[in-house]
Amino acid sequence: MIWTMTQTKTWSALRQQFTWVEEMHAVPQDALHHAEGDVGIHTAMVLDALHAQADYQALEPQPQALVWAAALLHDVEKRSTTRTDEQGRISSPGHARKGELTARQILYRDIPAPFALREQIASLVRLHGLPLWLLERPAPERLLLSAALRVDTRLLAMLARADVEGRICADKNAILDRIALFELFCQEQQCWGQARAFPSPASRWHYLTHPGSAPGFEPWIAQPFEVILLSALPGMGKDRYIAAHCHGMPVISLDDIRRRLGVSPENRAATGHIVQQAKEEARVLLRQKTPFVWNATNITSQLRSQLVSLFTAYGAQVKIVYLEVPYQQWKQQNANRQHAVPEAVLQRMLTKLEVPQPDEAQQVEYHVEDG
Repeated sequence: MIWTMTQTKTWSALRQQFTWVEEMHAVPQDALHHAEGDVGIHTAMVLDALHAQADYQALEPQPQALVWAAALLHDVEKRSTTRTDEQGRISSPGHARKGELTARQILYRDIPAPFALREQIASLVRLHGLPLWLLERPAPERLLLSAALRVDTRLLAMLARADVEGRICADKNAILDRIALFELFCQEQQCWGQARAFPSPASRWHYLTHPGSAPGFEPWIAQPFEVILLSALPGMGKDRYIAAHCHGMPVISLDDIRRRLGVSPENRAATGHIVQQAKEEARVLLRQKTPFVWNATNITSQLRSQLVSLFTAYGAQVKIVYLEVPYQQWKQQNANRQHAVPEAVLQRMLTKLEVPQPDEAQQVEYHVEDG
């Protein structure tokens, strides 16, 4: 069965079906880059440009539905990020990053999509501008190989081209040239439509974290031991995963430390102290080269990055394990917990969820029930 975001794809129908599509027409854009008008006008033009591409027409139905959804959502959070400066110039800083979060939320809660498709769409939204500016950045090959771990670069180039063709601007041809160079660079770096092959997860991790290293270098690991870093919203089944897969391993749990110290989960002022206590317990195990599990929600990439840096500094091999069940099952599981999290807190955390990406650690595993 082919998943599709909606069966009715005329722009007028989309405006009636989705409030966030209608809201696009209230968001202005800078005339220098978008002389066509507001975000709604631009997005409708992007969809038309996508349909006109021969590469899009040659896709199988499922990839077509995937990249179409990404095109519809690619500027969804210009509504919350658009600013006008003192000179009257309009910009939308951070709209792609916030758009990724919104796309994930919509495709998890409102229009359920299979996990792999959803994450491709969210990644396309996040990275849709990459082909335009990649080659201007320092070490672009490292940025590219990292992006290729999470998104199909062929679909990314297709979306970027539609994004440019679906606007009115004086430098359109120059921008299209950048996308053509992006495609050539992907082919040169062996990641056109696929992730670059590395000899091992350790080799990939070393390349991504050591500037100047070569993609084929295989590091020597003196005394390997593994730390499992769980990542999941409350009620997704972290304790069940530990019981099933982590027999005998020490577990550092922020919730257990709170209960041990008699600190309420509502007491946010104490969170820093709880985390520091957990890190001290982790350091004891890290010095002993003892494998252990870090049990907490860890739903943002920034938080996970801090923990991965701590663990790898002691020579640990880190495996991030992400857990997810369908939306209604998640709510039911949370309600059945001894320490249920309030609904408002769940929804707030869902808006912040950043699913772990393959470049965040030596290994990233996804334990997902698609329903």
